[in-house]
Order: sequence, then C-alpha cells, then structure tokens
Amino acid sequence: MTNIVQVGCGHWGLNWAQEILPTVPGLSMVGYVDTNPAALARLQQTLGVPAAKCFASLGEALASGPCDIVLVTVRTAAHFGVIQEALHAGRHVIVEKPFTSTLAEARALNLLAQQNGVHLMVSQNYRHYRAPRVAANAIAQKTFGELLQVQVDFRRNKHPIGYYDIPDPLLADLSIHHFDLMRMVVGREPVRVSCLTWNPHGSPYTHDPAGVATIEFERGLVLSYRASWVSTGSDTPWSSSWVMECEAGQMEWGCRADVGFERSSVDYINFRPRDGEPKPMERMALKHFDRAGTIAAMNAVVTTGTVPDYFSSGEDNIKSLALVEASIASARNNGAWITIADILGV
Repeated sequence: MTNIVQVGCGHWGLNWAQEILPTVPGLSMVGYVDTNPAALARLQQTLGVPAAKCFASLGEALASGPCDIVLVTVRTAAHFGVIQEALHAGRHVIVEKPFTSTLAEARALNLLAQQNGVHLMVSQNYRHYRAPRVAANAIAQKTFGELLQVQVDFRRNKHPIGYYDIPDPLLADLSIHHFDLMRMVVGREPVRVSCLTWNPHGSPYTHDPAGVATIEFERGLVLSYRASWVSTGSDTPWSSSWVMECEAGQMEWGCRADVGFERSSVDYINFRPRDGEPKPMERMALKHFDRAGTIAAMNAVVTTGTVPDYFSSGEDNIKSLALVEASIASARNNGAWITIADILGV
C-alpha cells in the first residue's frame, strides 16, 4: 500500500478525501493536516476519520508514521511552504494546480525535488481523459498529416460567488487547464502569445472574466483561444471545444462534464475529413479519470518506479505556468506579444 498524508482539508480538500481518494486502489490514508480545527472536525464527522489521523501540522503527521506521498490541497499562496517541507522530508508530492504563485517558487521546488531524489507532480487533471490523449497520439503520429492550426473555445456563465473578486479569474484560475492541454496535445512548446481580456457589462466579476489569445507554438503553429466566464452562449465542455485542422481534415473534441462522478460522461473525439461528415474516433481505455488519474499516476511512479505517459511533473508544468504569466503580462500591455523565453528567463 502507498501511504498518503493530505494537507488541506477545506472545501476542496474534503472533496478530494470524499470523492477521489477512495476510488483509487492501493492507497492508505495515514494522515490529514489542517491548521483549522473546524476543518478537521468536519472531516471526522463527514467521513468518520479517526482523530488520531488528524494533525495541525505536516511535521506532526510525518512523525506519526510512514508516508510515501504528500497530497497538497491548500490554497495556492500556501503551496510553496508545504511542498518545501514535504520535499525536505524526502517525500513525493502531488499538488493541486496552479503549481505555485510565481515561477521563482516553481524553480526552487523543482530543484529541491531533484536534489532529494523524489517526484513532484502537479495535478493537471484534464490530462486524464481519453479525447485529449487520442488527439495527442494522432498529432504525434501524423495520422491525418501535419497539424495546420487549432481553435479552442471555452464558454460558461457560472462560478462560485467566492471567485468573483480574485485577480485574473480567467487566465490564472481557469486557463492553466487549457494552456497545459495545449502543450500536451500539440506536442510543441509555445513561443509567444498576444492576449486581450475584458469585463463585459453586467458581469459580477471585479476583474476580467473574458479574453482572447493568439499563441504561436514551435514550427510556426498558430492557436487561437477564446474564453469567457460570462458567456451567453451554449456551454462548452470544461476542456473547451477543440478544432484541430490537419492536412486530411479536422479533429473535433472535448471532455469533462460538470460534476462529481459524471465528469467522465463527456469525453468525445470525432474526425471530419475534408468535405465529409464527422465520425467518432476510437478511444483508448482509461481506468482513472480526472483527479483520480493524477493520484493514480503518482501511485504508479511510487510503486513501479516508472513515470507514465503525460505525467505532469513540476519540471514540465513550469512551462504551462509560464504561458499563464505571459498571457497575463500581454493582457496588461494591451495585447503586446510576450515571448515565453523572456518569462522563463532562458
């Protein structure tokens, strides 16, 4: 069994503990950490967790017994300190997205993980659906010839009220999912981005919930991205609605439905040949979806020593984080082109 300590038992942490962790075999929850006694009391009452497994600090939890993985589900601002402590203790870490508040923090943590010989993974849960993996494989194998251009559209008109005042609710909170998928699926790294955001009339948001971006990837590939938290149009899947134009035609796909265990009910990919009708593409088997896929991937690393395909390591994820920062910088400079290398400092 793989022993896990979870740090962060608030609303989202409780959701992890209740809906995700019990669905992956081979895991043993040996500790739960939160500085808020009320959060731990709720965990005990809701899930029947013994008080002996609840701790006020990570140090106490690690001292209580064996632990292989530290799962970090605290707010983003607290990620760095918790991850740093876990890595210093020689534990593998899986952390909720976004990875860290700054690229400097991400670099420091990646170096620390390397120095301590442990794995650091960011839970980019949208990677764990069949449609993007089928699309990524088709692009890598040039099943339909060269990839020519990509359009990605996200439309929603709802969000928890507590999110209405956060800075960059689109680019920092949501688009990290889409930017990470872009890198995974097209199999190339972004070179530069031009982005504009705005706050439409009647929006409940304090900061911009809508935007457009043009992203240039390696070898001249151009991707257009349109997204809105306040759209009056029909909802897209949470992955966005993707159109990937290739020489022989286009792939059309999307994944992730709204809530709970039904999220995997939306996971489709079709191929539309030139001047033809779309037909479903064969989808691969996938045992664990969404966040269950991320924790299962880390469990595989711990138990087998083999890193699975599409593993979102900290080293890889820093490139997705850089695309977020570049997009925010561009939006704050009226859509000016921002080079990813400049953001990464390379």
